[in-house]
Amino acid sequence: MAWAPAGWAEAVPRPPSLPALFDRALAASREGRFGEALPLWDQVVELAPQDASAWSNRGNVQLALGDARAAITDQDRAIELEPGSADPHLNRGTAEEALGQWPAAAADYRWILERDPKDASALYNLGNVEGSQDDWPAARQCFEAAAAARPGFAMARSSAALAAFQLGDTTAAEKQLRDLIRRYPLFADARAGLTALLWQKGARGEAESHWAAASGLDPRYRQEEWLLQIRRWPPVPVQALAQFLALAP
Repeated sequence: MAWAPAGWAEAVPRPPSLPALFDRALAASREGRFGEALPLWDQVVELAPQDASAWSNRGNVQLALGDARAAITDQDRAIELEPGSADPHLNRGTAEEALGQWPAAAADYRWILERDPKDASALYNLGNVEGSQDDWPAARQCFEAAAAARPGFAMARSSAALAAFQLGDTTAAEKQLRDLIRRYPLFADARAGLTALLWQKGARGEAESHWAAASGLDPRYRQEEWLLQIRRWPPVPVQALAQFLALAP
């Protein structure tokens, strides 16, 4: 996906009438039942208007339901209530990205990184912002830093490889993608990325083999718009995969 989600804020001690409602709202949010979660969060913030985590969680749901401006308003309120908390900045950044507000999103991620230079989610999201502004060297640096900060962050490693592919460093990109596939054989992003790279190299047979796995794992990799706008692949790998799909049987 274009952003790395922040964790939902956990419940803290609240008046007796709130814990069960907060827990229901949090469970619905985590399970992706956003239409059910929103009215629950509405009730929580009405009963506890000073609860920053409730506002931030509601903002996440607003974004999931497609209302990025409402999400930003909720994250603004969470930041007012807890100025030192990183999560509302991360969450506001993802909403700003949804609106193409790249400088604002970058400012939120850099606010986090000034306080914690190894925050992997902020590094990764900043990489997406840099890529969206066509600064692929900076994006690659951010993705690599995110992967170093959180060694199991497979999407950051895949994004770093794709940025290397975009910059013409195909040797490094291929090695990184193959390493990822060895470690995570069912990771569709790396399989699809390696498909595009191998096709560009002329290794058609192996490209088709990796594509058979990638397309079975996640059919969205057939969609060029999804790759560019949601997953946020660089244009060179997207073009290579599109050429492969146009010519593959």
